[in-house]
Amino acid sequence: MTKILMVCLGNICRSPLAEGILRKKLKEKGISVVVDSAGTAPYHIGENPDPRAITTAQRHNIEISHLVGRQFTVDDFDEFDSIYAMDVSNCDNILSLARNEDDKTKVELLLNVMEPGSDRSVPDPWHGGGDGFEDVFYMLDEACEKVANSLK
Repeated sequence: MTKILMVCLGNICRSPLAEGILRKKLKEKGISVVVDSAGTAPYHIGENPDPRAITTAQRHNIEISHLVGRQFTVDDFDEFDSIYAMDVSNCDNILSLARNEDDKTKVELLLNVMEPGSDRSVPDPWHGGGDGFEDVFYMLDEACEKVANSLK
């Protein structure tokens, strides 16, 4: 079974939103894929997503309040087929752990699925208000739709 990992910095904002969005889209399309999320930093290990991320997801009928933050590890290269980073910094952090070219080929910036080679980042809404989470949701929603459609 295909396994996809969404990765941001703390695993409480962007990556759990992306995980929830992609899970919902795959379920609606009847596609069986494992989706998980992680952060490159240990700041929020064991914590649930940011309340603003939870609220934003719930507004779109997606439940992520049960998710628990964890840190990306080198073992994730063995566990997952595709690893989507939310921004260039986290992509670089993931790639720094890669053991070989096979590991590196699994890693991609999420927004590159919409605009290959653009290397655009999903902005981190953590320092802003609720509007930032909504803006990020729509970016993630569009990218996750592309990912889901590529798995048909």
